[in-house]
This record gives sequence, structure tokens and C-alpha cells, in this order.
Amino acid sequence: MIIPPPTRPEAAIQRLLSILEPHGTPMEIIPRKRINWEYKDVPQFYVFKKGEISVLRATDGLVIATVAGQNLFGIAESIQPLRSHILRAETECTMLRLDASLAHEIITQEGLWKDVAIILAYYTSHLFYRDSVVVQQRTYSIIRGHLIEMNRLPEESRLRTSILDYIQERTHLSRSSILNVMFALKNGGYIDIRRGGYLLEVINLPEKF
Repeated sequence: MIIPPPTRPEAAIQRLLSILEPHGTPMEIIPRKRINWEYKDVPQFYVFKKGEISVLRATDGLVIATVAGQNLFGIAESIQPLRSHILRAETECTMLRLDASLAHEIITQEGLWKDVAIILAYYTSHLFYRDSVVVQQRTYSIIRGHLIEMNRLPEESRLRTSILDYIQERTHLSRSSILNVMFALKNGGYIDIRRGGYLLEVINLPEKF
């Protein structure tokens, strides 16, 4: 069973951004640039303001999540520095960085560690959601889950990345498996695709196919 994605904790995110942003150093990031968790060997917090950014598994570049709204990165890495994931800009992005130690001090002064816990719980829930989409699922179920996920994206994002590229970046499914299901769904009238394999609309995806 695929569970629904978790609800974004908007209030907690905005409270943290509002206290951290005045202390950040602005950054303009070009598309496809990868961002490390440290700057000059010092752990960083990243206040993400504008654009689209992905979290990638460091070992193989598998996309774990893509974010388009304002957000905060580096919380978990500043507490448990596993360095198992990295950030990659998908579009031109506006961010701010600040030393993680300074961010910790500010959060303590403002008494907002509960908001940090809420955000970390959201990230954890998103990992459970992702596992429900890809782990021990049949090929069609995995593709269906990602098509539903794509359909939630703004049209601009959908028309920038093809269905094939979107799913291959997030799974280990073969090109042929994805294309076979994709065109069968198109021919059956379940999805509308633009030339080049870009998703225009999910019309009605059956549970099984």
C-alpha cells in the first residue's frame, strides 16, 4: 500500500527561517550544481529561498526528494554528520548559508527546538512515504506512484523533466520497463503525454495494470 505524502509543517519552517535568515550569507546557485554540507570545513545550515533543489543519495546519485518551496537543510547533518546525502540544484536557486553552530545558538535562544523536531519528523515521514512507493512494489505500482507524484508538481516542473528521466533518477527500474508501462497507459487513455515524454495530466490511473 502506498501511503499519502506527509503534510508540510509550514508554520514551523517559517518560524525557523525568520530567525535564521538575518544571519545568513546569500548564495546564487546555478542548475545542476551540487552543494556540500560544509563550507571551508565548517558544517552549514542552508536556508532555501527560491528555485528547485533535490536531495541525492551520495553513493549513487539516486534522487530521494525534490523541493520547490522555502525550506531548511542541514539540521540532521549538523547533529549526525553521516554525509550520506548531498544537495543538487535543479534550477537557478537562491539560498543563504550560516554556520551550523551559530544556527544552534539562535534556535536555543529563541526556544525553537520543538520546531526543529517537527521538521525532522516531517523529513522522516517523507522517507517512509518514499519507501511505500519504491520498496517491495511491483514495477507498475512504482511507476504509478511516481506519476501521481509528478502530477502534483507545477506544470513548469513537469515540462522540464521527462517521465523517463524523473523515474529513472528516483528508482533502479530499467528504461524499457518504464517506457513500456508509460506508453501502455498513454494508449489506454490513462495519462496525457506531450511529445518527448513529458507528463501533461494524469487522467485516471488504475490500482493494477
